[in-house]
Amino acid sequence: MPDVYATISQADAAVVEQLAGILELRAADPQQQEMRTAYLSDVDFPPSARVAEIGCGTGPVARTLAALPGVGEVVGVDPSPLFVEKARELARDLPNLTFVLGDGREVPLEDDSFDVVVFHTTLCHIPSPDEALAEARRLLRPGGTLAVFDGDYVTVSVAHSPNDPLQACADACAENLIHDPWLARKLPVLLRDAGFGDIRLRGHSYVEAPSSGGYLLAVIDRGADALHSAGRISGDMAAALKSEARRRSDEGEFYGHINYLSAVARRS
Repeated sequence: MPDVYATISQADAAVVEQLAGILELRAADPQQQEMRTAYLSDVDFPPSARVAEIGCGTGPVARTLAALPGVGEVVGVDPSPLFVEKARELARDLPNLTFVLGDGREVPLEDDSFDVVVFHTTLCHIPSPDEALAEARRLLRPGGTLAVFDGDYVTVSVAHSPNDPLQACADACAENLIHDPWLARKLPVLLRDAGFGDIRLRGHSYVEAPSSGGYLLAVIDRGADALHSAGRISGDMAAALKSEARRRSDEGEFYGHINYLSAVARRS
């Protein structure tokens, strides 16, 4: 199963609606909010900063950016018409935030026109991240700042013990629904090759317990569906795996973990 985000503009409306819910669920998670606050604190926003978020989805990070002191204007870019429509609805009370349709490898915005460009869990879904980083550099003013936050998706773990069947779901999600689950480990080289310097890296850790909100439960669901679509398990088995994940959550036994990496760099 290919990464649905990589071809999100062609995705079925029902799938996009499901993903929109997952994006907002993840964004509302307190630990996700803490990580977002942490890496954005590494960014030096100039007064009245003009900020672009590439691959904004439904806009939760763009909304956070628009509310930061000193940020003058935020433009969110996404290739999905349904995501952009939803993002506009959710941001209707934020006059300094707009959304436009566009691919991260060909952004419909002017050269040298932004102080900060943000990729939040986006680069791992783009088939040519070097092209997206080149676009970010084009958009930035000289000396402007790039902020990248992405999952180290090969670290996703929901296992309680060796050969835990739920881990197969997490692995399938990373392998089938993320274009490059290894991208975080390549970021320093990708950034240097794209013409960025003064690179600052920060590691982040996310742990999901039963009361955390259910983001990794959604990952298990998507992984089980991927295994079923690939013919590796039956529909009944996929349903049973999802049910087991929820049983663990309901009974206080669920555990999930993933590492993230943020990188803040300057246009050379």
